[in-house]
Amino acid sequence: MLIIAYKNCSTCQKALRFLNEQGFAYTFRDIKTQRPSVEELQEFVAKSGLPLKKLFNTSGKLYKQFNLKDKLPTMSEKEIYELLASDGLLLKRPLLILEHKVLVGFKETEWLAAIRKEIHEISN
Repeated sequence: MLIIAYKNCSTCQKALRFLNEQGFAYTFRDIKTQRPSVEELQEFVAKSGLPLKKLFNTSGKLYKQFNLKDKLPTMSEKEIYELLASDGLLLKRPLLILEHKVLVGFKETEWLAAIRKEIHEISN
């Protein structure tokens, strides 16, 4: 599994601590220095089942600075993907990338259920 996160984010730190405490093996990718591409973001949206706009970090400084609450409704899907790919800190984090599922944000019970399901599917 892959976790895309920002080390200075307290929620990401909680998620990493959770994965470590549970003994799950994962690969860490820094969202700031190795931001997801448009193609990856499209895959994440498909696997998460979430609307594209749910990938935004709406409480982040950049979201507010760019006044995205007002701008997003008038932007095309292509423009939104390109914007998200332009700066990793625009993305809601952490992102947990599993083979069959992508989780956005950290909710311990949701993560545990998804990881267990993934492990079960792989082992069968």
